[in-house]
Amino acid sequence: MKNLKKILVTHNGSFHTDDVFACAALSLLLEREKVPFEIIRTRDEGVIAKADYVFDVGGVYDAEQNRFDHHQPGGAGKRENGIEYSSFGLVWRKFGEKLCGSSKVADVVDKKLVQPIDAADNGIDLIELKGEVKPYFIQDAFKAIRPGWKDITEENLFTRYMECVEIAKRILSVEMEQAKGLLEARENVSRIYQAAEDKSVIVLDRHYPWEEEMVNYPESVFVVFPKINGTWQAESTPLRRFSFEKKKNFPAAWGGLRDEELQKISGVNDAIFCHRGLFMAVAKSKEGAIKLAQIALQTL
Repeated sequence: MKNLKKILVTHNGSFHTDDVFACAALSLLLEREKVPFEIIRTRDEGVIAKADYVFDVGGVYDAEQNRFDHHQPGGAGKRENGIEYSSFGLVWRKFGEKLCGSSKVADVVDKKLVQPIDAADNGIDLIELKGEVKPYFIQDAFKAIRPGWKDITEENLFTRYMECVEIAKRILSVEMEQAKGLLEARENVSRIYQAAEDKSVIVLDRHYPWEEEMVNYPESVFVVFPKINGTWQAESTPLRRFSFEKKKNFPAAWGGLRDEELQKISGVNDAIFCHRGLFMAVAKSKEGAIKLAQIALQTL
């Protein structure tokens, strides 16, 4: 009987975020299709040649043959924004839409997760560091899981690699579901914006992930939405995508105040709290949160 088990091959030795996530993506795909498979970490050319899927090793990019390496001379291509493909990006390029069930969902995951991992693996900086402090990325977590110099063996590397693959599978699965929800939320936020008479303060019926959609509407300054605890929050919209800078702050005198102090100075009788960063304020009612936003709009 023909052996139906698929063989997935990547390199042995140290592992990196791109090959971990490439393995996670292929594993999820095969698990979904109920296809048995085995993961082998090696640089043996004979094993590589017989594998069903090869990623981050082998010196070949050929999507039709399921070869996904990017270390060969000239690499394996780059996106229009200049970010080169790593093994994860190459696997996602072929199978992302199939995994997500939608090209739009796959594109959201590509921008949020795949491209940053590809960039890091290819030495492309996406941020400007401030002194000696840098963000803690997913690749830093995987480096921490890798065996240290005192206990590094091929056996330990494989065990830790598979631990990371399981983590990556969970992250990737959640990100795909979150991307579906994000697209639905964007549609709802857009619909509410289009129907709003006063577009400077947009009132949502749910706590959608609204920031990325609302940056498309320059006239919208504040968003009001219900919180899970029954209160209502008013928050200033970002000035730019992925920016902490807001279009307008709440009055400086409100910063850090709570309950009676905030109620007295704002004139909103159910005000609860204003963040000392002045980007958000909370009230017990929708009407109270709207009023806080309207007052802030009129404040120089």
